[in-house]
Amino acid sequence: MGGLFGVASREDCVADLYYGTDYHSHLGTMRGGLAVRDGIGFRRIIHDITSSQFRSKFEDDIPRLKGSVGIGVISDYEDQPLIISSHHGTYAIVTVGKVHNLDELVRAALGKSGTHFSEMTGSEVNPTQLVAHLIDQGDTFEDGIRHAQETITGSCSILLLTRRGIYAARDRLGRTPVVIGEKDGAHAVTLETCALPNLGFRAAKYLGPGEVVRIDHEGVEQLAPPGSEMQICAFLWVYYGYPASSYEDINVEAVRYRCGECLAKRDDIEVDIVAGIPDSGTGHAIGYASAAGIPYRRPFVKYTPTWPRSFMPQDQRVRDLVARMKLIPIREVIEGKRLLLCEDSIVRGTQLKDIIRRIFDCGAEEVHMRPACPPLVFACKFLNFSRSRSELDLAARKAVHELEGDETANLHEYANAGSQRYGDMVECIRRRLGLTSLRYQRLDDLVSAIGLPKARLCTYCWDGSEV
Repeated sequence: MGGLFGVASREDCVADLYYGTDYHSHLGTMRGGLAVRDGIGFRRIIHDITSSQFRSKFEDDIPRLKGSVGIGVISDYEDQPLIISSHHGTYAIVTVGKVHNLDELVRAALGKSGTHFSEMTGSEVNPTQLVAHLIDQGDTFEDGIRHAQETITGSCSILLLTRRGIYAARDRLGRTPVVIGEKDGAHAVTLETCALPNLGFRAAKYLGPGEVVRIDHEGVEQLAPPGSEMQICAFLWVYYGYPASSYEDINVEAVRYRCGECLAKRDDIEVDIVAGIPDSGTGHAIGYASAAGIPYRRPFVKYTPTWPRSFMPQDQRVRDLVARMKLIPIREVIEGKRLLLCEDSIVRGTQLKDIIRRIFDCGAEEVHMRPACPPLVFACKFLNFSRSRSELDLAARKAVHELEGDETANLHEYANAGSQRYGDMVECIRRRLGLTSLRYQRLDDLVSAIGLPKARLCTYCWDGSEV
């Protein structure tokens, strides 16, 4: 999905920018970039962070950067920030989200005389350059940002580094969060609020959907008010978000505890221990164990010093290898026990199948699974939270294909937790994974755990709802 961070300060901002951007590294992408403005011009640095940490790639560059205002990004795959020269002047831009109608917009742009795109990722136009192209069609930055937001299908949150400070815009339906932090003499803008406290900032303002502000060291100026409709991604609380972060002033870890409690209240299984698949399953498991009065244990420990997150490599075989090597089983905790595992979700299920087999190999009597969200029946078209090349990669869609011979048949029935087809799909997934039992979180319980009205949440990947 990606993350962004910006700082405007009376003093040099580079240290805050460096560490604030680094606090978005868990978002699991492939490029990192920083841009600063020192009053004379711009300095930009971009590195490939596929196989190494953001901090290690940039630490040698930081002494060469100077400036009181800057922006940073952890990007899905494209190079960012970009430095753009236009009738607005020179500026730097970073974006987070997914331009679902990218090809259509590129074709329309190239149909106009004199238009060209130079920033390419393989054979594809860099989405951030397309966003800059849309912004440059406006008379002002504010007009251009509004035009881009209205034109893009999908989502796009934006930071612009200009001679007048940082323009920050949350995507039109607020699918990703943008938060303003403040401390004496400086303001920050971030996707993850966990980036703020250790740098001395406090969360001062959560931008609303489509809201646009301009930030400098003195304060925050609203340029466009928030819209009334919001569709923030509910999966942020389930999986993507960092436990110490809050969105809409709702903490991620607290939501995960409540998710686990909801799972336990609807369950009657008899087990010896509850465990979480690390890392994001841990909070859900603690909530379940607490509500059920069952001991929480760690049958796996995670070896993190050298192994990256398993979804980052593009090759499925490499992802599976990383997932296997970094989780080390503890036989003494597993042998002879009935285990209940909480997981944030089941996306593909390939790594989970291996984990379950290894638990049985260590002598477990039973292995039960309780995912904290419903089955992922629909592939997300609003954010790049899954690198799946096909919807058939989804465990739920594989089950639908097995049952129907067509992975697109009767999808809304399969997404309905009260239907026979839903039950058949869950049973199919259970058999494929080799579980003793499998029960998913109900969508209404997940919504209740988050604490926002369903109409304010995007739940498309579970129920196909776009409003």
